[in-house]
Amino acid sequence: MVLAAFAPRAGLADAAPGLYFVDAHSQLPRGFSTGEIIPLMDKAGVRRTILSARNNRLPQDVADYAAEHPDRITAAVRTKGRAFNENKPKFQNFIRRQLKLPAFKALGEVILFHAQKGDKAPEINVSLDSPQARMLLDMALERKWPFIAHYEFRALGSLKSEIMASFETVLRANPDHPFILIHMGQLDVDEVKRLILAHRNVYFLTSHSNPIRDFSTQQPWTNLFEGDSLLPRWAKVFLEHPNRFVLAFDNVWPENWEQHYFGQAVLWRKALAKLPPEAAHAIAHGNAERLWNLTLE
Repeated sequence: MVLAAFAPRAGLADAAPGLYFVDAHSQLPRGFSTGEIIPLMDKAGVRRTILSARNNRLPQDVADYAAEHPDRITAAVRTKGRAFNENKPKFQNFIRRQLKLPAFKALGEVILFHAQKGDKAPEINVSLDSPQARMLLDMALERKWPFIAHYEFRALGSLKSEIMASFETVLRANPDHPFILIHMGQLDVDEVKRLILAHRNVYFLTSHSNPIRDFSTQQPWTNLFEGDSLLPRWAKVFLEHPNRFVLAFDNVWPENWEQHYFGQAVLWRKALAKLPPEAAHAIAHGNAERLWNLTLE
């Protein structure tokens, strides 16, 4: 059974009655209590969150929270960290320990190219053909979990064509498995349309794609918005291919949960209310429910 309808908090529901959200990717950071998450989800009108750990938070923290709230939280295997970046021997054991916990029912993002973010995060460049990435891809294929690829293509510069070709080779080799580019892949609308038309198994997470999130960092994120509406060129491709776009907020730091979350929810609800209901529901929750096989517990 697909997730039951969820009534958003007053003030959100007016824009699109009956519409609820599934957040396909957010994170549990340092200094933030799991107990704050579901009340914030209720305020934002989010029915379910696919959640992974970051910083010094243990995957067990996410697994425990998901076990307490199986109808609201789906635990995603954490892949981030120096052990992955450098393919340290302990990385495989780290992943296997998580897989032993039944609460884990998704794979978190796999960081393949991540630009330097000031003093908060280093540049990361890991080939999809590397042993550690192949391990995660094989696991995703075996468990039929979507593979979330973190490529910041616009920040790649001269490497963009080569790495895009490598990614598309993997898409063609696994045509029945969903691959999802987080943050819209930092691509423009024509690049997104080309990938959709060329590959039936490519999808896009909407995280970091609106003016509320992270544009002060001067990173070259893709912006989908003009005011509280999708830009016309993006609205057109969303209408033509509504089953390829998946809502995600990617709350990374405590301030994202506390300061940006509700504003993003309001913005997305207003924008989706301007689309036909079938498209709006697909993007807001239906595509995530289908791709991750989210059901009532």
